[in-house]
Amino acid sequence: MQTAEFLLDLGRYHLMAGGVVAALFLVIGVDRVEPSARGSYAFRPLLIPGICLIWPLVLYRWFLLEKDGESAR
Repeated sequence: MQTAEFLLDLGRYHLMAGGVVAALFLVIGVDRVEPSARGSYAFRPLLIPGICLIWPLVLYRWFLLEKDGESAR
């Protein structure tokens, strides 16, 4: 029983961290990472579930693109 609770808590914390990353990325980062996304606010809520699931990859790519600029693409 403890293992199941631990896994549920782990999943919950993963999604909560993903929600924070999604909020920050959609407000600050998406315009920097993808210049063609500027001004297109209707599609951003559609990205939230995906960002919540793969937020470590989103953070990694965002970090690389901020650090290296266009050369990371």
